[in-house]
Amino acid sequence: MIEIPQGARVFGMQLPIQAQSNYFVSEWERAAGPAEMARIAQTADHHGFFYVGVCDHVALPESVVGGMGTHWAEPISTLSWLAAHTTRVGLLTHVYVLPYRHPLMAAKQFANLDYLSGGRALIGVGAGHVQAEFEQLGVDFSRRGKVLDDAIPVLAAALESEFVDGFGSRPRPVQSPRPPIWVAGSSAPAIKRAARFGDGWLPQGPATAEMVAALQAGREVAGRSDTPMMIGHITPFLHIGSASWDIGEGTISGSPTAIAEQILAGTPAGVNQLQVRFKSRSCDELCDQMAAFATDVAPLLVTI
Repeated sequence: MIEIPQGARVFGMQLPIQAQSNYFVSEWERAAGPAEMARIAQTADHHGFFYVGVCDHVALPESVVGGMGTHWAEPISTLSWLAAHTTRVGLLTHVYVLPYRHPLMAAKQFANLDYLSGGRALIGVGAGHVQAEFEQLGVDFSRRGKVLDDAIPVLAAALESEFVDGFGSRPRPVQSPRPPIWVAGSSAPAIKRAARFGDGWLPQGPATAEMVAALQAGREVAGRSDTPMMIGHITPFLHIGSASWDIGEGTISGSPTAIAEQILAGTPAGVNQLQVRFKSRSCDELCDQMAAFATDVAPLLVTI
């Protein structure tokens, strides 16, 4: 199973272009496509990013399209396609809405992704949040948390064993005993779920010291304090160097040392995975920013 080495901190990023919500999409992404997605993933692969992540929506109601849009490439097929264009980078769903699918179907998809990628699948799961999307799919929105709680152990069991309750499935995952399951969400129930079931926790925004403390307390109650755990944090937007254009309020920029200091100042103790994001005006600029971060900033961040 992919784990973060003790004493180390890793970094990854959401894959641009794959999801084009009006809340976060850059204008250049709207005209980009698979070639640019592959190039960004290859840049991450070359420069030591721990993962690239993709989001999940099936069909969104017109009432939310003004903000969320409708362009959300399907996560498993996207990651499988990216697997063929990369060799090392982890392939993360951030996140896969598990209540939309039977856990055995999800296990089949993730096992196959891990098989095809040579053991690079990272399973990020969450409860989902768009009520109308649940209703369109015939899934009870009010029970999504309970459904997720029940589904994660079934997913884990089906990934660990060829046969579950007399039914078997191959190919098997490359990772042993299975790919890690990282549970997403910043609400109290989501943090409790991650503590009980997860190999990692993916916040849906910046982590806080209070969230990490709740996670660790929940792990202690569950008797899991001594098991390895990925604890995530999402940084503000970054721009390496001095920008000649408006990069927006709240973006961290400047020298590598100054950027690293600001990232660390906002990172709670215990966090061992940073999800970074960059302000850019083109695919070229984004790839340059990724390379500059990995070369000049990341070495100042990766030791706890």
